[in-house]
Amino acid sequence: MKTYVLLLGFYLLATNGFASDKTTIRIGVQPTGTLAWELSVLQTEDNAKNLDFNIETHPIATSEAGKIALQSGAVDVIVSDWIWVSKARSEGNDFTFYPYSTTSGSLIVPESSPILTIKDLKGKRLGIAGGELDKNWLLLQTLAQQAQLDLNTSVEKVFGAPPLINEQLKQGRVDAALNYWHYGAKLEAQGYRQVIDGKGLLKGLGIPENVPALGYVFKQSWATGHKKGVDSFFQASKKAKQLLCASEPDWKKIIPLIQADDMATQTKLRQRYCEGEVTRWGAPEQQAAERIYTLLRKVSNNLLTGKSEHLQPGTFWSQD
Repeated sequence: MKTYVLLLGFYLLATNGFASDKTTIRIGVQPTGTLAWELSVLQTEDNAKNLDFNIETHPIATSEAGKIALQSGAVDVIVSDWIWVSKARSEGNDFTFYPYSTTSGSLIVPESSPILTIKDLKGKRLGIAGGELDKNWLLLQTLAQQAQLDLNTSVEKVFGAPPLINEQLKQGRVDAALNYWHYGAKLEAQGYRQVIDGKGLLKGLGIPENVPALGYVFKQSWATGHKKGVDSFFQASKKAKQLLCASEPDWKKIIPLIQADDMATQTKLRQRYCEGEVTRWGAPEQQAAERIYTLLRKVSNNLLTGKSEHLQPGTFWSQD
């Protein structure tokens, strides 16, 4: 009997030890963002029990709030962009980036609009989400320069928060809207037309690679110390995205998170979300990122990128 009790004690200690070996990943999540969709899939009862890590979600209101939470150590992971990571590394931080999505913003106009190309923006009122240093705005200006068009002086710029920019377009107060992809998708579902998106801007600039616009951002030192759990999380995240794009039951489960009641908007959001799947991430894409960095550095006069002439070493997380 004593032997049985002793063995049982060892068994309980061992199983508790195995459970505690799981890495707990604290993730900063915007409740209305696509990351919340994926985490909802990962955290279903059937999926969660098979994971090699635990997820602890921390709501954040904006992307800037996420950066503050990461810098303060309140969370381990957020979704952000590699431009910010490189700038942070140049300032002595050890943040690094792993790709999440290739989908970025889009230029949207009413279906009947005479605006068919970037050249047609001349003399028009353009609503821009994100401010003067928005990457889509900077890339749009760079592409326009190839056609000898200075968008900064030839359009009437209206800056505002993404929901406000959509409303400005609906009310006819601007002729076109340059907005984040999900706001553009909502307009498309209502009959508006996409002139060009982030991938189109890059292709127009001679960059055919699908370079991720957003990725998971975290401390390199933290990831090195929790490599097994971090790698497993990335694999699970990719699987969750594939499930949302291929499985109707899984998609239907997350519809309450989308905040769109009509089928047209749900369908368009799903389409644009799934178009952002990262299928390749290697030397060609990372070299293309360096070319994009150079373009953004020039057009922003270093304000977006910081003074570093090149992407900082270690900006992209290596799983080797």
